[in-house]
Amino acid sequence: MRRLGWGVIALALVACSAGGPTTPAAQPTATRPVVATVTRPPGTPSVLIASPPAPRPTPISAPAGAPGLGDPFFPGLGNGGYDALDYTIALTVDVATNTINGTTTMLARATQLLGEFNLDLSGLNVDGATVNDTPVAVDRLGSELTLILARPLENGSLFTTTVTYRGSPTPIADPSIPSMPLGWQAQPGGFFVASEPSGAMNWFPGNNHPRDKATFTLRIAVPRPYRVAANGTLKAILDAGSGLATYVWRMDQPMATYLATVHIGDFDVEETVVPGSVPIRNYFPRSVPEATRRLFDPTGGMIAFLEGRIGRYPFDSYGVVLLTGASTWALETQTISIFGSRGSSEETICHELVHQWFGDSITPATWRDVWLNEGFATYYAAVWMARGRSAGYLESAMRSHYASLSSMRAGPPYVHQATQMFGAASYYRGALTLYALRQAVGEARFDEIIRAYY
Repeated sequence: MRRLGWGVIALALVACSAGGPTTPAAQPTATRPVVATVTRPPGTPSVLIASPPAPRPTPISAPAGAPGLGDPFFPGLGNGGYDALDYTIALTVDVATNTINGTTTMLARATQLLGEFNLDLSGLNVDGATVNDTPVAVDRLGSELTLILARPLENGSLFTTTVTYRGSPTPIADPSIPSMPLGWQAQPGGFFVASEPSGAMNWFPGNNHPRDKATFTLRIAVPRPYRVAANGTLKAILDAGSGLATYVWRMDQPMATYLATVHIGDFDVEETVVPGSVPIRNYFPRSVPEATRRLFDPTGGMIAFLEGRIGRYPFDSYGVVLLTGASTWALETQTISIFGSRGSSEETICHELVHQWFGDSITPATWRDVWLNEGFATYYAAVWMARGRSAGYLESAMRSHYASLSSMRAGPPYVHQATQMFGAASYYRGALTLYALRQAVGEARFDEIIRAYY
């Protein structure tokens, strides 16, 4: 993700793993801010703290999964003891009141003997939960939802968990982006979801850390004539009765929870299908002018350009969705990046596309490794802008980045606290690190290294 301001990219959303696994199907590592104590700017909605814990049944002689994955920046996010494999999220949305009635089913594999385990869920009222179709007791404490089993799950066993819930999602304050609420949010004419890094837990329960990726089915019922844009491929539009239509979206490649997105509004849908290429579908609010829509025309060429330098585009489709407000940030939610109503610069459009490789396909093992996403996206967007220009264009761009970093005394790209995650060091110093490697080994060898790394 990019945020524009004072001449530097100060906000990004998607990460790559430096200290841990960097495979396309990277598995659990968690982060959860202490939502009750986050300081919020004036006027930002507060985070709902969940209801008090319910009475616990008699404990069984089996260990509990950890309530967090020990992320260096967000040690409470995510949960141990299981590996999420697939989510089915079914929501009925009351547009007039911004309330949802939801059922989320998670298929998972136990990674230890489990007597209880946690899901991440902030606010919302839980009506009940089952494990393998058997009702279970539920504790609530902050954004921890603890499911207490009457019979333990064996290590390695597959199981399904279903949680039913309802309420009005309350945006989450995160210390890494104090000025931007996260998660499910209302906007004029509809709703959108932007979650990096912690906001996904305000609209569905899950293992809310990028290290535990899973496939997703999103079944979103909305009043006609609203449309729904989401991750992956639109599989069906079903008549749900009572004037509702259910949009069924499927994300077949593993995805981190923070990259899951839903957009509800009055959209024009523009689709481009080129034989042998990636289908592109763009969702533009009807009020967006033609000139803004045409800013995204180079996307197909960008995909081909990046495939030649990094590797095959990792998903089945791509596209963008525009908000109804003129936001100054952009976010690379998997297969469908988010931009404000005025679009963005060509460089930023490419930046978010690069994240489909570095951040979405390769995802962080910890949030401390976010520079690998932002540095790669910043570097390759500059390489795209340099094509067809003078031989010194890229060198000049990197010198400009270096001058900016020097003037602000920015540190190394591997930052040491959450408040630094989306700062200039992650973006510019990360890009300069790659450029330094290229200068050391030459362009041809550098391209070989990147393709092998990816």
